[in-house]
Amino acid sequence: MPMHEKKLVIMGFGGHARSVADVALACGYMELLFVDANAAPNENFLGHPVKHHLQGLDETWRDAIAASGNNQQRRIQYQHIAQLGMRPVSIISPLASVGTGSVISPGCFVGHHAHIGPMASIGHACIINTGAIVEHEARVGDYSHVSVNSTLAGRCSLGSFSMLGAGVTVIDGLSVADEVIIGAGAVVIDSISQSGTYVGVPAYRVP
Repeated sequence: MPMHEKKLVIMGFGGHARSVADVALACGYMELLFVDANAAPNENFLGHPVKHHLQGLDETWRDAIAASGNNQQRRIQYQHIAQLGMRPVSIISPLASVGTGSVISPGCFVGHHAHIGPMASIGHACIINTGAIVEHEARVGDYSHVSVNSTLAGRCSLGSFSMLGAGVTVIDGLSVADEVIIGAGAVVIDSISQSGTYVGVPAYRVP
């Protein structure tokens, strides 16, 4: 598709969707369309419109990304994109760095100044947010969120549907289970095998 025709459907119109739009524009997308059933009438983002549904789009609107900040909702959006025969794309900031041999699955967002180290693996529809670090040989499971300025150190594993809050640090070689939320600023110094919410320095499970 010629650059002047590059179009992107963004599922959602919350704060994360707007961050996705910012990076998409930096990647050369010229036309954006947000889809959010809860949007107010005539809402837009820098002139890019919001629809309540996907009906009536022509075939030039092929690229799409799930852009909910909620992991479970993002999975639903991602599956809806696939069911409609659209192409789930990853939006990767030109200001991010992606290491040799790393793998980024379809549907991911990689924000400005994020770093993905060599041989890292990022699952489907993940968020590697602004300034986040996923270091060498680390693995992020499907539908997980590494939030702003958080660090998943080398050879770590983050499960599916999990979230590292802003400024979290997970030290080298640890594993974090599926469906774990780690609160902002926490430091993980031991592997986490049980789902739940963890906070503090060092991180502990909230009863």
